[in-house]
Amino acid sequence: MRQALIQTDLIRVLGLWRARRGWLLGGAAMAVLAALAGVALLALAGRGVSEGLRSGALTGAAVGSLLLLRPLMALRPGARYLERLVTHSATFRALADTRIWFFRRLAERLPAGLGLRGAGDLLGRLVSDVEALDGLYLRALVPGAAAIAVVLAVSVLLGAAGPALAAIVALPLALALLLPPLLAPGAARAAARVAKARGGLRAAAVDPLLGLEDTLAANAEPRAAARLEEAGRALAETQDRLSRRSAWGGASGGLLAQAALLGALGYGLAGGPGAVGATIIGLFLALAAGEVLAALPRAGTALAAAGASARRLFDAADTPAPVAEPASPAEAPRGHALRAEGVRFAWAPDRAPVFEDLSFELPEGGRLALLGPSGAGKSTLASLLLKLAAPQEGRLTLGGVDLAALPADAVRARIACLTQDARLFDDSIAANLRLAAPEADDAALWRALERAGVADVVRALPEGLGTRCGEGGARFSGGQGRRLALARALLAPADILILDEPGAGLDPSAERAFLETLESATEGRSVILIAHRLLGVERPTRILRLVGGRALPAMG
Repeated sequence: MRQALIQTDLIRVLGLWRARRGWLLGGAAMAVLAALAGVALLALAGRGVSEGLRSGALTGAAVGSLLLLRPLMALRPGARYLERLVTHSATFRALADTRIWFFRRLAERLPAGLGLRGAGDLLGRLVSDVEALDGLYLRALVPGAAAIAVVLAVSVLLGAAGPALAAIVALPLALALLLPPLLAPGAARAAARVAKARGGLRAAAVDPLLGLEDTLAANAEPRAAARLEEAGRALAETQDRLSRRSAWGGASGGLLAQAALLGALGYGLAGGPGAVGATIIGLFLALAAGEVLAALPRAGTALAAAGASARRLFDAADTPAPVAEPASPAEAPRGHALRAEGVRFAWAPDRAPVFEDLSFELPEGGRLALLGPSGAGKSTLASLLLKLAAPQEGRLTLGGVDLAALPADAVRARIACLTQDARLFDDSIAANLRLAAPEADDAALWRALERAGVADVVRALPEGLGTRCGEGGARFSGGQGRRLALARALLAPADILILDEPGAGLDPSAERAFLETLESATEGRSVILIAHRLLGVERPTRILRLVGGRALPAMG
C-alpha cells in the first residue's frame, strides 16, 4: 500500500514538472551520452589492449582503436559537464515551479491564516521537502536512465564477442538495476520518519522565534532549547537509520559490480587462450558499467526520500478549500450594494454558531458601523464577506448576486479589507503598497500616502518609497504602520472597504487621529467599520450591534 502511494505521489510530482520536460529530457539524454561515451572509451581501450596482446605488436586494428580514443576522451568530459549543467538547471526550474504551485495551493486552502498548521512545519514543507524532490530526478531518474543504457550497451557489445560472456557479465549488472525498487519500500518507511522529524525540528526552531518576546517574558527559553535539542536528536537518529539503509544499498551494488568483473575474469580463465581478447574487453566494459552503476543502489533511498517529502507536500496541498469555487461563475454585478439575509455560520460542527440569523443592508456609498465585544463575530463577518469562509445557511449578496456564485478573486476585487493586524512585509514601502495594485505608478502611491496622512513621513526618509519597512513594519511606529497599511488598502480599486478594528493597538490620541483620517480617506466608497466602540469621529450612516448572532440597531 505504501509503495503504491509513493509511486502515485512521484508520478504526480512528474506531472507538476511537465512544463520543464524539455530540460528534464535533455539532462537525461546528456547523462546517457556521457555514460555511453565512457563505455565506448573503455571498450576501445580494451580492444586495443587485446589486439596488442594477441599479435604481440600494434596492428592496424589496435592502432585504429587507440586513435578513436582521442575524440572520446574529449567528448566524455564535455558530456559530463553538459550533463551537470543541464540536469541541475532543469532541477532548479522544476523545484521553483513546485514551490510556486505549493504556495498557491496553500493560499487557496488557508486564506484565513495558518490555523492549526504551524508556521515552522509549513516552512519545512515549502523548503526542505521541496528540496528533497531533487533526488527523484538527479539521484534516481537520471542515473537510472544512464544505467539502463550502459547495461544494454554492454550486453550488445559482449554479445558480439561471446554470448556466454555477455550473460556472465550482464546478469549481475542487470540485477543491480533491480536494487532501487527492491530497496525503496524499506527506505520509504525510514524516509517518512526523517521527513516528519525534519518538520518537527523546523517547528521547534521557528515557532519560539516567531513569539520570541513571549518566550523570553515567560523565561521559557530553556524549555524551547530543550525541545529543539530533542527534535535535533530525533532527526539525527532517523537520518542515521536511513543512511545505514543507503550504505547497504551501496554495498550491494558494489558486490554486483565486482561479480561482473569476477565473471569476466573467470570466463577468461576457463576459456583458454582464445578467450583472452574477449575477457579483456569484458573486464574493461564491466569497469565502465561499475562506475555508472555505483550510484544506482542509492537511487532507492533517493526515491523513498522524495516519495516521503512528496506525501508531506500533498498532504498539506490537498487540504479541502474552505470555500469551493462555483462550477459556473455568475457574471460580476454592476452595483455593489451589500446584503446579508438570514446568515447562519459556525466555524466547526461541534462549535457554537457565531451567527444565527444575521441580516443587514449596506447601500452603495453607505457607512455601516458594526459594534460588539470580542467573540461577537465582527472579524468572522469580514471573513465571510471576503469568501474566506462560507455561511451554512442564508446568503450574502453583492449587487444582488450571491457571493457563492462569484469567484473569490472577483469578490476581493470589489471588497477590500484593512485588518486589525495588517502586516507590512520586509520590503520597500513601494513594494508593500503595490500588493494591492501591482501596476500602480509612483504618482498613485503618493496620492494614497497623502490620503492616508503619512506622505510627509515617507518624504522625510532618505530613500523615500524605496525605504524598507523591516519585518512586520518594525521600521515604523504603530500609527505610521497602520497608515501605510491604509494607503495600501486605498490603492485597491475596491468599491467596499472593511475596516476591522482599525484603531486596535494605538494609543487614544493616535487612534482618534487615525479614525479622523479614515473619514476623509474613504470618501466615495462603501465602508463597514468593525469596532468595539465609537469615538464620535467616525460618522457612520447606520450603527448595528452584534448580539447573539444577530445584527440589532444600536440603542442610544
